[in-house]
Amino acid sequence: MTDKKQPFNLNMHTARLLMREPFFAALSRRIDKTPTTAFPTAGVRVNPDRAQFELVYNPDFFEQLKDEHKLGVLMHEFYHIIFEHVTSRKPADGLKRIDNIAMDLAINGLPEMIGKLPSESDPGPTIGKEPMKACLPGEGPFKDLPAGKTYEWYLAALKKKQEENKEKQDGEDGEGEGEPGDGSGQSSPGDGDPFGGMDSFDEHDQFGDADGTTQEIAKERLKEAIKGAAAEAEKARNWGSVSSSMRQHILERIVTKVDWRKVLRYFVKTSQRADRQSTPRRLNRRFPKIHPGKRVRRHARIAISIDQSGSVDDNMLTAFFSELNKLAEIAEFTVVPFDSRVAEDKVYVWKKGQTRKTERVLCGGTCFDAPTRYVNSHKFDGHIVLTDLCAPKPIRSSCQRMWMTTKIHAQRPYFQTNERIIAID
Repeated sequence: MTDKKQPFNLNMHTARLLMREPFFAALSRRIDKTPTTAFPTAGVRVNPDRAQFELVYNPDFFEQLKDEHKLGVLMHEFYHIIFEHVTSRKPADGLKRIDNIAMDLAINGLPEMIGKLPSESDPGPTIGKEPMKACLPGEGPFKDLPAGKTYEWYLAALKKKQEENKEKQDGEDGEGEGEPGDGSGQSSPGDGDPFGGMDSFDEHDQFGDADGTTQEIAKERLKEAIKGAAAEAEKARNWGSVSSSMRQHILERIVTKVDWRKVLRYFVKTSQRADRQSTPRRLNRRFPKIHPGKRVRRHARIAISIDQSGSVDDNMLTAFFSELNKLAEIAEFTVVPFDSRVAEDKVYVWKKGQTRKTERVLCGGTCFDAPTRYVNSHKFDGHIVLTDLCAPKPIRSSCQRMWMTTKIHAQRPYFQTNERIIAID
């Protein structure tokens, strides 16, 4: 009796493959992996049913790869997710191929990817008629393209290369009266193709397929997954081969940039109150001939606590007031200055449309309990705290609470919290 061969299972291999790459190992545990024969190789996508990012892979393809190439393909796919290629808009007609190649070149040219992917000197398994080779800067049809450039840079370079090739072909077609091919010299596979028949080795067709809401949910979940993986790598003080510049790039991607309209929508949606007023202009569905209808207006009363402790320098305080001037363009809110206490005589309502200069009224220690108690007792619907996060975790808030700080402080908060932390530039 012969032993039946077990089907290849990627999950059983990732732990071993990623031992040298702690960050990617931690991220891999947080990404779904789905085997399929629908794709010849592999790809990443947003699952429209679960609103989660997932890696789909062909088991036969992965089984044939060398271990180093398995690792490279995994890292390649995860970088597609990190760079938000999966949720980017779909390319215009006629640009799909070069769009795919540009994304791959931006990833494959990273220092940590060198030697990890199938190349001309070290190809992968045969897919179709040819051994698999990745699109690599400085190699093959891309030998004149340097490594380390952005997706946008490669896309522009490939467009130019494609246009130059088309002009060349048009010129050759109009010369002489010979038979087809006269004057062309020798012919070779991919003749007339500026990319030598090369294309992305992985599957990009499902990039951007999920609807906008599903993508946004998936992106928020992914952000938490990347945060968790980065925290593990930071705690172990080991990011593997990830360069310092890429670490910074990853950390910057997981903090949120301020979009005050979105912030307000969030607070109104999660903390809104409904004011109902009688109006004869609306129909009362229960008693249409007896009582007037109701007009419902939904809003949220927002408190903004500004940390004015000694650890918040004048530059940071100026940045906080700059953000509040932006917010005042679209909304009214209450400002609560604090350090270890609330300066209650300095609390004021910042009217919509007003502009204000930076004002410091305190300069002591820091305690987040003080503004939280103030906001709780005055029954606000939402609470935003502008701070350097350099104080112990506060008491529970009775309303939605969110933290706003600088990028560097957002990456390393003094305390752990499940509440949202937004980074300002």
